[in-house]
Amino acid sequence: MAELVVSGAGELENRVYEVIRTQPGRTTTRSQLQEDVNAIAATGFFNNVEVIPADTPLGVRLTFVVNLNPVLRRVVVQPLPATPQGGVFPPDLVEEIFSPQYGSILNTRQLQAGVGRINQWYRDNGYTLAQVIQPQIGQDGTVTLNVAEGVIEDVQVRFLNADNEATNEDGTPVTGRTREFIITREVELKAGDVFNRRTAEADLQRIFGLGIFNDVRASFSPGQDPRRVILVLEVVERNTGTITAGGGFSSSSGLFASVGYQEQNLGGNNQRIGAEVQVGQRELLFDVQFSDPWIAGDPYRTAYNVNAFRSRSVSLIFDGGTNPITFGNGEIPRILRYGAGVTFTRPLSDNVFARAEWSASLGFQYQNVTVQDDGGRTRARQRGNPLSASGSGVDDLFSIQFGLARDTRDNPLVPTSGSVFRLGIDQTVPIGSGSVFFNRLRANYSYYMPVRFTNFTEGPQVLALNLQGGTVLGDLPPYEAFATGGTNSVRGYNEGEVGSSRSYALASLEYRFPVFSIIGGALFVDAASDLGTGRSVPGDPAGLRGKPGSGFGYGAGIRIQSPVGAIRIDYGVNDRGDNRIHFGIGERF
Repeated sequence: MAELVVSGAGELENRVYEVIRTQPGRTTTRSQLQEDVNAIAATGFFNNVEVIPADTPLGVRLTFVVNLNPVLRRVVVQPLPATPQGGVFPPDLVEEIFSPQYGSILNTRQLQAGVGRINQWYRDNGYTLAQVIQPQIGQDGTVTLNVAEGVIEDVQVRFLNADNEATNEDGTPVTGRTREFIITREVELKAGDVFNRRTAEADLQRIFGLGIFNDVRASFSPGQDPRRVILVLEVVERNTGTITAGGGFSSSSGLFASVGYQEQNLGGNNQRIGAEVQVGQRELLFDVQFSDPWIAGDPYRTAYNVNAFRSRSVSLIFDGGTNPITFGNGEIPRILRYGAGVTFTRPLSDNVFARAEWSASLGFQYQNVTVQDDGGRTRARQRGNPLSASGSGVDDLFSIQFGLARDTRDNPLVPTSGSVFRLGIDQTVPIGSGSVFFNRLRANYSYYMPVRFTNFTEGPQVLALNLQGGTVLGDLPPYEAFATGGTNSVRGYNEGEVGSSRSYALASLEYRFPVFSIIGGALFVDAASDLGTGRSVPGDPAGLRGKPGSGFGYGAGIRIQSPVGAIRIDYGVNDRGDNRIHFGIGERF
């Protein structure tokens, strides 16, 4: 070869000479020339490269003819298919990636590096189906990056059987009891949205959290538009109904039998109904509840609960203390209640898919309250002191109940950080027997702080603080007083043994730590006071029974994690030197 020429490279001519191996005066081969063509193309500045040989008097002349890329003016990210709301990729990030290249000859290697950053952004932000298609380079210097973002064409539900198959043995599709809108309304991803893995995972968690499925997962089907996908929600339903039965003997009921029924997916609407009935020789007790966690058609995820009940139990207000007081026949007061109520609850957030810190509730309830002895006889007084507001032993309570809560805990069941605050206000309306008119205020605050006091075992350690208190303004039926002491109050005391009061304050501090596997431990201290209001309860039930009105307890406990929650076993010692073992389900706060 006698001569080597580069044509069309302009200011980048020297760059071509730097990367080719063919030299004038040396022999060359076809493979050598192809390597040079590839090397020139690999620089990224040229969109076409070819070699043209020509005979001259001095020998063969090789001309590398190249077509220079245009000067890069701008880069546009164009989602496919186009949607009215545009793509999800932020325009300012396009400028950040490519603007340093504007005004220079387009280099496809640098362009591909920028495309890699775009693809990585999609992956990092959960858009796992998104991919940049071959860039289109315009002669005016505009580069269009077409992106198949993974737009959802439709969201569908597919029921699977216990073998995770979508068809039965006869080839027919598996059908489910749950109505499809119950599932799809929990899904934030809608038709027209770009698929996002993080959003999809949160959607699946919400569906599984309904408690009516054994398994929930997502798959894809091709859409009618090949650039779109169909998001398929695959669910395996579980048995949501249970029946329980039992019987026994008690001093108040005599021989009794009980039956209970629970259904979590009534009519396939994710509505719950529960009923428990106890029939005894002396009484009929029942509790029936119906709840809907999301009223159909409501845009704010409003829930409601309706219940009717008839219950009978020993009153902690009239029990305990160092001076036990009974009726003349040796029996203690029992409180018989029957009534009904309804409560509405909703999160205070415009986004029903995001966890709302604040929630509110409003309820209405009626109760008929009767004070009785063990034998079921109505009792109006004990040692001359009234046991009810009416003085007859029977009261009617009509109440309006309002609640407000703020929850920032990382885990509502086993919190390790955050806090929860609850405020409750009950206002009775003076209608019926007793014309009871009072306002009850209650507040409860818990705070959870991660700590690391020891290094013996892996797992979260938490310092948990609880402060609560309440007061009643106006008429106060004695049985509606606040009872302090016991498993969920001051441990080390029996239930209701500290006080029966119009107002109270309670503080608890716990250090929770892992022991091994599913076993945890806790050290605690509790303290409560009636704030000097025990005597303001009609009849002074606390004073007559010798309740101190204030006290504290301390001790240690273990926590056993189980499918129904943490099984709590606490050993408490109180300031009087007595000790108790307390059992419970779930953390005390």
